[in-house]
Amino acid sequence: MNCRIPLSSLSEEKFAQVICYPKFDSKEFKKRLCEMKKLGIKALCFVGEKKVGETSVLGKGHVGIVVLAYTDSGYAALKIRRTDSDRETMKHEADMLKIANSVKIGPRLISYTQNLLLMDFIKGLLLPAWIEKVKREKNTAERLREVLSDLLEQCWRLDRAGLDHGELSRASKHIIVDHKDNPWILDFETASIMRRVSNVTSICQFLFIKGETAKTINNVLRSVDRDELIFLLRRYKNKPTRKNFELLKNALLTA
Repeated sequence: MNCRIPLSSLSEEKFAQVICYPKFDSKEFKKRLCEMKKLGIKALCFVGEKKVGETSVLGKGHVGIVVLAYTDSGYAALKIRRTDSDRETMKHEADMLKIANSVKIGPRLISYTQNLLLMDFIKGLLLPAWIEKVKREKNTAERLREVLSDLLEQCWRLDRAGLDHGELSRASKHIIVDHKDNPWILDFETASIMRRVSNVTSICQFLFIKGETAKTINNVLRSVDRDELIFLLRRYKNKPTRKNFELLKNALLTA
């Protein structure tokens, strides 16, 4: 990529506003530059579909702005804490991502500081966009079943690890599918190990019950009987065993 902006050039107003969004502060800006150097970041690339002012970024949420970073090891995703975030540090999200990584879920955490979280950059399409893409290609149903099976398994592992993602019932912005059809669960900023896990039940609601993504999936695959699905979800919720998970997954994905 030829989009690299070295740290020495980030003081330009349009870039500085991204690093200290939404309220710029020169002292805070310098502090964050020092944190970038500590993480081994050499440059930032302002690309992506989201905007901060007129500047492109990978993501924009309630806690942080995500930009593409360049390090000696290559490209990575950098999440920058918003200046108006109700979180004083990125430690919680880093801790939650570490737990997810321990069961082979989520982008690999590289490192973090008070205001920054550096992780592997996952290039791909958000799940709804990926589904629309494969609808125009071959083996749509087979590919969709494989991706959904992988997603359900990831949610099962999160349940077993005691980590609740917290956003999977509205997961349109939290799942990316890469060029090899591997799904990735992103954004663990609201995840918790203190509440009851509901990853499997939440993702099933998003994928098969409510919303446009569920409607599209049910049009591609055999529609599951709603009453049967609710019964199986309740049984899993009351007794989240592997057997009950398998019964649920088979009902959803068996052709």
